[in-house]
Amino acid sequence: MTTENPPREAQGLLDSRDHSRESAGKTYVYAVVSRRAGGVSIGINLNPNNACNWRCIYCQVPNLKRGNAPSIDLGQLENEFRALLTELQHGDFMTARVPVEARQIEDVAFSGNGEPTSAPEFLPAIDIVMRCMEEFRLLNRIKLRLITNGSLVDRPSVRKGIARLSQANGEVWFKLDAGSRKQVGLINSVDLDPLGILRRLKECAELCPTWVQTCCFSVDGLAPNETEILAWLDILNQAKERLAGVHLYGLARKSLQPEAPRLARLDQEWLEKLAARIRNLGLAVQISH
Repeated sequence: MTTENPPREAQGLLDSRDHSRESAGKTYVYAVVSRRAGGVSIGINLNPNNACNWRCIYCQVPNLKRGNAPSIDLGQLENEFRALLTELQHGDFMTARVPVEARQIEDVAFSGNGEPTSAPEFLPAIDIVMRCMEEFRLLNRIKLRLITNGSLVDRPSVRKGIARLSQANGEVWFKLDAGSRKQVGLINSVDLDPLGILRRLKECAELCPTWVQTCCFSVDGLAPNETEILAWLDILNQAKERLAGVHLYGLARKSLQPEAPRLARLDQEWLEKLAARIRNLGLAVQISH
């Protein structure tokens, strides 16, 4: 006989190398130990259908497919979020599932199995999350984050949602993995003009404090070449007056895409050298190897 949700003592401690959306046994919310956030990150997953409008070759989402988020049951989302906050603040979730050094809620992040802003209910979902955070005395005490590829910033509802985040001490982590059309196509599997990416990045940063997040790795044993690095740095340079900074991170978890055997981690020294070049632009940098 099997059970869908095994007892917590059988589930073990959460680990930063495993960002399973099944940690809380819910559809729309989950808890992970985030190396970048530095503690427990509560995830809001608006893409439980594993659909995304991009297909990044380093993505750890199983059975990823191209598409948009499904219709969201906002009532269920609110009930699940309240239940998880109650478990984290008043139940045994922290002691049973979280390592001692990470037993604090660091953020709530719209970061699921696809692009969260593709959900038609993105804006009301933000309102629900903010209301619950206020009820649990977390609003303005911890970060409310949106982790996005930024491709849908042109939508009025998305822009309103991003502006709402700013009112809640929030911030955006905007994916920028490459600076040329060719490299964006290779890494993110989309055909986008870098000038359009730059425009959306600037617009996003005007609405809410925005960090660029970039995944760094080698493909077929080769790190990004100087031409690609310069193209990427040029976008940062043109947007730097509006940006909060840059997050560089490596491959902590194995890709679940067909390209996985071609990808490998870059060493700390490589990341540090790139970070120095970013700092020379006048931007703050955080590294998660």
